[in-house]
Amino acid sequence: MTKARLLRLSVVLVSIFMILLIIVYWDNVGTSHFYLHTSFSRPHSPGAITAGEDWEALPDVDEFLAKLLSSSLRQNSSIPRKTEQLLVQGSNKPVVSNLEENVRGYDWSTHKDRNSLDQEKLQVERQKTLREFCANSSFTFPTKERSFDDIPNYELNHLIVDDRHGIIYCYVPKVACTNWKRVMIVLSESLLDQGVPYRNPLDIPREHVHNTSTHLTFNKFWRRYGKFSRHLMKIKLKKYTKFLFVRDPFVRLISAFRSKFELENEEFYRRFAIPMLKLYSNHTNLPTSVSEAFGAGLKVSFSDFIQYLLDPRTEKMTPFNEHWRQVYRLCHPCQIDYDFIGKLETLDEDAAYLLQLLKVDRLLRFPPSYRNRTASSWEDNWFAKIPLAWRQQLYKLYEADFVLFGYPKPENLLKD
Repeated sequence: MTKARLLRLSVVLVSIFMILLIIVYWDNVGTSHFYLHTSFSRPHSPGAITAGEDWEALPDVDEFLAKLLSSSLRQNSSIPRKTEQLLVQGSNKPVVSNLEENVRGYDWSTHKDRNSLDQEKLQVERQKTLREFCANSSFTFPTKERSFDDIPNYELNHLIVDDRHGIIYCYVPKVACTNWKRVMIVLSESLLDQGVPYRNPLDIPREHVHNTSTHLTFNKFWRRYGKFSRHLMKIKLKKYTKFLFVRDPFVRLISAFRSKFELENEEFYRRFAIPMLKLYSNHTNLPTSVSEAFGAGLKVSFSDFIQYLLDPRTEKMTPFNEHWRQVYRLCHPCQIDYDFIGKLETLDEDAAYLLQLLKVDRLLRFPPSYRNRTASSWEDNWFAKIPLAWRQQLYKLYEADFVLFGYPKPENLLKD
């Protein structure tokens, strides 16, 4: 009887081991036929900051996978030399139309004379604020109390993984995410140009940057690793450096409105503008194309947009689009212990400091940032014609993002 049990146990262990070998083989060999070149058997830079060098006690499967991952990382302790070469910095900037320049606010100057900030102190303050409010039982918002295991896979699609350097980036639309995605593509070598990985972030076409097949994200783990996906996510969350960039919530809304509804965007016109114009501006028989609508002077107003956000029917029909979805719903900051919190308001300094901490500043520089505009000037002008009651409701809708990331309450907009 004992021999039979030992035999069954041996079969189970061998089966698990074979499954893991297949996973490792697929990561190292199978994906070479695709653009993604990520693998949990590849190393991250030994000097990169990590959130949990001393791992907490894990369940048996987690511990087994963790040991396997650590062993594989030790066996591959160096990044290929070709990625250590300095990148060419002289690439031309993308061609941007005057209208897009005006709306998006590109700034191609270098900002070399900016005063340096005490980055280490800033990070301590930002992380302290976030952790204190996550732990504060009197401050509540939807999904705050759930665990990481409670987050469905489809809500983890903003967590981009670079296994080469041990980095996880949660991207937030309208917070320089296009350029941060470009940086992640260069670091992970997840996209090729004529068989060669991109070396300069600005060389990567915008349409490729936002192609979901370009990035390895947490929500893809299930298809790749099956029932081991959550275990591997937890291991990488403990071992890898995790970062995100945020922005004043109201200014981010203004930016989203400008880029999606002031520029001709066919997808957003059909999915969002047409319903808004019908519901809040009483328009009927609207043109089917955005160019026709713009030609006829039919555009969504900022007031229409705010009504759409506050309308309880909106979330019932479909969750907020990622461009105006709250950061706490995109990046789960109370479930994931981020090592670095950057802000768009201090983007240049934060980006330079982060690349140094990751020890990849020799490989690339962060692309030129957006023009710096103060939140107060944007908010005062854009919200001037929005009723006070709407502004107060809107603040409640985005209050968690204000509080968790240390943005002051816009008192001037919330009082007569």
